[in-house]
Amino acid sequence: MSTQYTIGLDYGTNSVRALIVNVANGAEVAAAVWIYSHGTQGVILSRDPNLARQHPADYLTGAETTIKQALAMAKKTVRGFKAGQVIGIGVDTTGSTPLPVDENGQPLVFQKKFASNPAAMAWLWKDHTGIAEATEITALARRMRPQYLAKCGGTYSSEWFFSKILKCLRAAPEVFNAAHSWIELSDFVPAALTDMLHPDKFIAGICAAGHKAMYSATWGGYPDKAFLSKLNPKLGALRDRLPKRVLAVDSAVGTLTADWAKRTGLSAGIPVTVGAFDAHTGAIGAGVKPGTLVKIIGTSTCDISVRVNTAKLADIPGVCGIVDGSVVPGYFGIEAGQSAVGDIFNWLVNYMQPGGAKAGSHEELTKGALKLQPGESGLLALDWNNGNRTVLVDQQLTGLLLGQTLYTTPAEVYRALIEATAYGALTIINRYEEYGVKIFEVVNCGGIAEKSPLVMQTYADITGRPMKISRSAQTCALGSAIAAAVVAGAHKDFATAQKKMTGLKPTVYKPNPKAHAIYKKLYALYKQLHDAFGTKQWNGNLHNVMKELIVIRDCVRR
Repeated sequence: MSTQYTIGLDYGTNSVRALIVNVANGAEVAAAVWIYSHGTQGVILSRDPNLARQHPADYLTGAETTIKQALAMAKKTVRGFKAGQVIGIGVDTTGSTPLPVDENGQPLVFQKKFASNPAAMAWLWKDHTGIAEATEITALARRMRPQYLAKCGGTYSSEWFFSKILKCLRAAPEVFNAAHSWIELSDFVPAALTDMLHPDKFIAGICAAGHKAMYSATWGGYPDKAFLSKLNPKLGALRDRLPKRVLAVDSAVGTLTADWAKRTGLSAGIPVTVGAFDAHTGAIGAGVKPGTLVKIIGTSTCDISVRVNTAKLADIPGVCGIVDGSVVPGYFGIEAGQSAVGDIFNWLVNYMQPGGAKAGSHEELTKGALKLQPGESGLLALDWNNGNRTVLVDQQLTGLLLGQTLYTTPAEVYRALIEATAYGALTIINRYEEYGVKIFEVVNCGGIAEKSPLVMQTYADITGRPMKISRSAQTCALGSAIAAAVVAGAHKDFATAQKKMTGLKPTVYKPNPKAHAIYKKLYALYKQLHDAFGTKQWNGNLHNVMKELIVIRDCVRR
């Protein structure tokens, strides 16, 4: 019997990746990446810093281009490889990234009259134009349907499905009125590959619906018509046109069409899985299990944990949702995250450019930061340069750097920003554990985890937990390929597939007890700033913060 493979299609913020994986052992035999052709690095921007859109044509071109390129590479790297050995496709994407579609399920922007209208495009996950709408949805749910909020952390976000749709209704009514419905990017791609876009055939994924659109079988699916109508009668009417079938990644949307087989070189009839968000499939690819937190670290982070669905699980304020089956079947998927991590480091390097291009590079700043001890800089920062996703869920919060003097160096600032993101990570872990979800280890994925020992050691020292690194540098795509392997029948369940197809790197970053002791003092000061600037309930005095930073700094320097 010849070796079998699956493909993971991974749609990121700027590009799409196709990864071909051996289902027997998880070996990644070929990959291809294509940067979206529209906008700036694939993102349509405007003078409004909250606006971020994408053109759906890039999603289709990206699938065709990367699959063909990955197959060509596999033929070069694997002796005797044939495209017919690929037995399934899995898909993951950013989210919430909804797009308006017509009565046939086709993106509205494909129509000539909407071809250049950003409102008719996909509303990328980091589009925050619906801040006011999110606040309104949250307020109404607290009064009318508190159970909706309980499962999504207590606050509805401007990054999510209904905030964006309500914003479109108000800001671009011509687009909203022309749209038959709205669908997530994670649902659009699988449906396009299988000719399942028509509303009569369409299948949505529980991952996107549950975490971003307040979907739950407990209350009959999406938020009820009366609730949505209170926001706007047209939004209530849309409820009838939302997807009727919502499934998890252990199901197929359909099979690859003859047309897509011809376009890519794959075999027609192979299954295409229900789509999910990149962080959730990344957790699969990192071998997520109870007690493990998977951190997908990139420009932002997504933090994923699971809990068996037969055990009682309290609602956790501030998380991005608790959804049964959103990661793997039989487990609640718990999502949290930070709105900016790598983006914060890039801000310093690319916008501030301390010391010029060479002296201010990541490499040079890292060299300088590695020479510093915890607390030596006297600096403390808040990691909210792009708002706060968890646990405050407030996109109007901004970053802060405290403790600078006339002698503060760029390397000190760089280290303080890294520490700030680690404090934010610890805040998430503490919230999980406060509500009974214990975190014993952290598995990290992504380029930062792979390339920056400074970041990983800092995270270990601040959180007091070992930092492990996923074996795969492409865990999101790998997780999608694992889902495809299960759906195609190569493995009987996800646990078996993960055991065969995932692993960890040998390097483990263990907490340094001395550093951890200093960081405990610094984290207490971080929490003061966090609660003072981030919550209405805080009542206290910040007079001590600067002075305690100086005490810690002087102590370390001595």
